Amino acid sequence: MNNIMVNNVPRKDRAFTLIELMIVIAIIAILAAILIPNFLHARAESQTAACEGNEKQIATALEEYAVDNNGTYGPGGSVSSTLLGTTYLGVTPKDPLKGSLYSVKTASAAYGSYQISDAGGHDTTTDASLGGKGSILYNQNSGLTSK
Repeated sequence: MNNIMVNNVPRKDRAFTLIELMIVIAIIAILAAILIPNFLHARAESQTAACEGNEKQIATALEEYAVDNNGTYGPGGSVSSTLLGTTYLGVTPKDPLKGSLYSVKTASAAYGSYQISDAGGHDTTTDASLGGKGSILYNQNSGLTSK
């Protein structure tokens, strides 16, 4: 009964050895060690890009609001669905990194008539083209930057 034949191969010869299983597990572990950091960096880059896009969307809504309201850019503070109304900002964008609302300064200063900022905490390697400081700003005069 110990020598049951399946497809002309004895049963005891069909199993994987412990060494073969350990090699396969080691290969999978090495591949995971290579890929996981790349996935984490790609996720950080996508969060930074989404944040930049959200701030541009808010800036566009502020400009549209100003055109319709004699150059007034609206109240400052956190961006909420009532900041500019659904006509200008239909969906309230949130910072993809922390889920917080964006802050808008509408006082005239060196940055222009408004400045939009997030809560910070971005990977500094993903916003290196903006200065690499971890927080994304949108200034009316100069556009995207980092602080």
